[in-house]
Amino acid sequence: MTASPDTPPHDHDLLTLALDIVTEAAEIVRNIRSRGFETRIKADSSPVTEADKASETHILARLRESCPDIPAIAEEEHADGIHVPAGDSYWLIDPLDGTRGFAAGGDDFTINIGLIRQNRPVLGAVALPAQQGVYGGGTGQGAFQLIDGQRHPIRTASPDRDGLRVMTSSHHTSEELLQKWLAGRHVRSVTRMGSAAKIILIAEGRADFYPRFGPTMEWDTAAPQAILEAAGGHLLDEHGHALRYGKKGWLNPPFFCTGYPHG
Repeated sequence: MTASPDTPPHDHDLLTLALDIVTEAAEIVRNIRSRGFETRIKADSSPVTEADKASETHILARLRESCPDIPAIAEEEHADGIHVPAGDSYWLIDPLDGTRGFAAGGDDFTINIGLIRQNRPVLGAVALPAQQGVYGGGTGQGAFQLIDGQRHPIRTASPDRDGLRVMTSSHHTSEELLQKWLAGRHVRSVTRMGSAAKIILIAEGRADFYPRFGPTMEWDTAAPQAILEAAGGHLLDEHGHALRYGKKGWLNPPFFCTGYPHG
């Protein structure tokens, strides 16, 4: 797969770099998981582990060495009070999305590296360490799974006659809002899962819809949104507009992901 003529040449190199880095970080996370780790609770009541920190340290070092002109903003640094100013372009990093599930022995955690330009995600790389999966995509570059160094295109799918395959969060879903949303819709299945893995499943055409009612941060969604959009899907805010970035406190509003045309 080659870049589209509309893709800045540098973006192809940046996506390749991000894919290399998430692959390396995934190996770090797998090694820590295999030998055991401790979990502590942050000030916002969310968990953090040695794997979060080690993954983020590696990602930031690689990005800042390779492209020092692009600011890199990461979840754990931000939580520690290190606030990196953003420019017109900047990286958003979640070194371990789905830490709660990771700490509990689950397999649906991810590592996310997204590039924002003028408040829009233009490319992303996502690793699923427990599943040995690496995904990428971006504007003009398509969306794909990386298998043995080769880019295998992925694409969203329209729902079939059996109904919607709905994804929902394992821990942050309002059951009342979810049931209200499901009422009257033809639903085939509802699958609960943590992390950006839900968005990747929609990008692959293996799920159809993901309504998110609870809070998320911009580093949770930047990379998977870039992949989803490159695969033909949409990540939309409550007003039906594509989710944008650089918001106050890096906090996202409620949103929904869909793999089929909206409007």
